[in-house]
Amino acid sequence: MSTMPVDGVLGLAAVGPTVLSRAGLERIGYADVFTMRVPGAAATPEQWARAMFGDVPTVGEQFIWQGLLQLRLVPGRSGSAVAGWQIAARGEDWIRLEARSWDMAVNLIVRATPSEVSLATLIRYDRLPASQVWTVLSAVHRRLAPGLLRAAAAAVVRVDRGSGQVGS
Repeated sequence: MSTMPVDGVLGLAAVGPTVLSRAGLERIGYADVFTMRVPGAAATPEQWARAMFGDVPTVGEQFIWQGLLQLRLVPGRSGSAVAGWQIAARGEDWIRLEARSWDMAVNLIVRATPSEVSLATLIRYDRLPASQVWTVLSAVHRRLAPGLLRAAAAAVVRVDRGSGQVGS
């Protein structure tokens, strides 16, 4: 799975109307989506999200999400959150996670089909500092996202091989 290609697109036009229609944001200043083919890897969108982010944020995720971006996350483990991101909406093949700060609102949309998984990041800027901080961090985000999808795919494949739990 570590060499599986991941396709990424940046911008509102590139992510397309289907992704944008799942957003919980009235306006969007940043959008990207990363997609990886995973034939036969059966997992729900929530299982994919938990394989990507876990149940609680890591120290590094806390530093970025809460420290640098000032996002307010749900504390501890929760059935209504993934790594502190509130589960805000879901459909048959997608789930939307949300977090907000004073300067921005962020949606993470995970879509899972029997043949591929994708992660979209959509951001609404409410104040100038948010766009300035994200401009710097987005370059790191776009470098890390493919690895996040590959690691999640490896975790989901372990489930398919009989371990019984995503990410075990």
